Amino acid sequence: MSQHSNAYGQPVGFPLPDWQPRAWPNYETFTGDYCRLEPLSAERHGRELYAAYALAADGRDWTYMFAEPFADEAAYVAYARKLENGRDPLHFAVIDPVSNRAVGSLALMRIDATNGSVEIGHVAFSPLLKQTRMATEAHYLLMRYAFEQLGYRRYEWKCDSCNQPSRNAALRLGFQFEGTFRQAIVYKGRSRDTCWFSIIDSDWPQVKQGFERWLAAENFTTKGAQREKLEALRQR
Repeated sequence: MSQHSNAYGQPVGFPLPDWQPRAWPNYETFTGDYCRLEPLSAERHGRELYAAYALAADGRDWTYMFAEPFADEAAYVAYARKLENGRDPLHFAVIDPVSNRAVGSLALMRIDATNGSVEIGHVAFSPLLKQTRMATEAHYLLMRYAFEQLGYRRYEWKCDSCNQPSRNAALRLGFQFEGTFRQAIVYKGRSRDTCWFSIIDSDWPQVKQGFERWLAAENFTTKGAQREKLEALRQR
């Protein structure tokens, strides 16, 4: 990035004379080749999501979430009712088009339309969704919405510094590590250092290219195994 200076010779950020605040994200349905994202509905998705999450062998998927594992279906449905129709975060259910059932959820949050910044969070993927093409495409669909339809400049990922799988996922998806906020919050009776990651608009073309190459049918064998990793296809 070239250096810019003001009238006093002081270095300043590059100019954005035509910048205007962006639109607030909406609840929409996004359809990909492998999954569909729908606005989260307790009535439509609650029971399906509870059943999908209940397939996990234990409660470790909730260790770094703000919620705890749910004792029963009614508890999860009540939780989902609190999430639906919110303005920030905006929660989406991930739908498996083969079964037409919800298998996970994620949300756009910490929305800053004035500055064109948004975070992806509340990522709760069931065993039916983890490490599938659906999971990767779900992230791709929301990133594409933020950068291309809304014109946002920054897309964030944050996680507990102890959550190594989340940190690995951020890097795999194309986020760049920006640093750690020490003792950022207190949750579940413990201190959390928070790792920050981002993708910015100038990164997006290369990140998008990697997603589209990885998601292409020819990148998978007839048994569904990937031929090349997302990271390799993004760097090529």
